[in-house]
Amino acid sequence: MSADAVVLTGVTRAYPGGVTGLDDVSLRVPRGAFLAIMGESGSGKSTLLHVASGLDVPTRGSVAIGGVEIGRMGEARRAKVRREQVGFIFQSYNLVPSLTVEQNITLPLRLAGRSPDRRWIAELVERTGLAGLLRRAPDELSGGQRQRVAVVRALVARPAVVFADEPTGALDARTAEGILDLLSSLVTDLGQTVVMVTHDPGAAARAGHTVLMAGGRISRIVGRPVAVGAAA
Repeated sequence: MSADAVVLTGVTRAYPGGVTGLDDVSLRVPRGAFLAIMGESGSGKSTLLHVASGLDVPTRGSVAIGGVEIGRMGEARRAKVRREQVGFIFQSYNLVPSLTVEQNITLPLRLAGRSPDRRWIAELVERTGLAGLLRRAPDELSGGQRQRVAVVRALVARPAVVFADEPTGALDARTAEGILDLLSSLVTDLGQTVVMVTHDPGAAARAGHTVLMAGGRISRIVGRPVAVGAAA
């Protein structure tokens, strides 16, 4: 098993029209790390998340998740790796309104044709304070509760890494702090790897490392080194 959850090596992502989202970025995220990615709009932080998670493919360079190179895979194989190795948390929760909390949580497993681990789900539900809410619909929950459902859904398949895209962006300050507490506890208590894109310096300060992006490159690293190779 690789000691790193995610490794990007010399990754460039170019788009039609001469737009470069990432420019020769190399990054190593050890297992059990909590990494924040920050930068201005257009800095490349969202592109980095998309490429690192397998939602997008690099124009050049390599991407590995849990020791598996995914950058040159076809979409079907990358989708399989995402289902098995990656969890996602989005700002807008992305819950299915017609499904109950429990059905939303187990949806990734059903899509992958896997049986749910009821003991694991029960532990996650208890940890996130969702006990008693499993039969409710998403529109019966507060924003913070919806995001906690999204956190459990991201963890249900025991992924190598959880990618969180502005997970507190739609929440008030107090609720956001609770979600950050939860993400931190997943790292310290469960050894989960979390990579979080955020615009909030306060949220980034909760992470053990912060990568600052500018012009599609890594401009600065705060905390223990996680980046390798060329950086602006």
